[in-house]
Amino acid sequence: MFNLKSLSKAIIGMIHVAALPGTPKSRCSVQQIVDRAVREASEYLEAGMDALMIENMHDLPYLKERVGPEVISAMTAVACALRPLSSKPMGIQILAAANKEALAVALCSGFDFIRAEGFVFGHLADEGYIDGCAGELLRYRKSIDADHIAVFTDVKKKHSSHAITTDVSLSETIQAAEFFLSDGVIITGTSTGKEPSVNDVQAAHATTSLPVIIGSGISATNLEKFWPWADGFIIGSAFKKKGDWKNEVERERVMKLLEKVHMLRNNHLT
Repeated sequence: MFNLKSLSKAIIGMIHVAALPGTPKSRCSVQQIVDRAVREASEYLEAGMDALMIENMHDLPYLKERVGPEVISAMTAVACALRPLSSKPMGIQILAAANKEALAVALCSGFDFIRAEGFVFGHLADEGYIDGCAGELLRYRKSIDADHIAVFTDVKKKHSSHAITTDVSLSETIQAAEFFLSDGVIITGTSTGKEPSVNDVQAAHATTSLPVIIGSGISATNLEKFWPWADGFIIGSAFKKKGDWKNEVERERVMKLLEKVHMLRNNHLT
């Protein structure tokens, strides 16, 4: 199984796949979608990214926990086009909380990990109520012989209300995720592009031996303050023009952040 801690503070470049067939904002053919993803992946890899990840974020408004075969097929086409580009780790998330579908795509394309929503406890997302899925998801992973694919799990995730679990702390949620066999926990801010609380990341680091991944809001200006406490960083918005996830990758932004990474690694702050 892919172990994030085998990398030195992994920088995971997010590719926001163009709106897929059948979704309200769809404008491109599948080949155009694939070509754009390959172009962004190539830019990331040429810059020295540690890992890549794909996500169907342009598919808004999102379906809840199930997506159609056209989405699964298109994401598989993208993933299979990216896999030959590099042996570096690659991962996938399919919104919203289509975790079994993400596992199936990862298996068929040779990807290394997925990002799963709603792993433990429940929360009210903007798509509606999303329930815990750990038992069903990991049984599905076993049934398709995909135990080599890591499942990284959001805890107290962004774009969600956690009022129903206010009596369950972040640390307790992480402990539950570890008990239910998560392969790594993801800490976020309140929304895409918003950094998490440093205290939350420190609490996660102190709570678990699992990899701690920051899943939103990291940029060249704030990376250093999170560096000692996280094992990986999923970064999308900061790499895009004007820092907006909807835009295309801007090489200057990528290089600026990776230069910061090299400086931190050279200073032995890992």
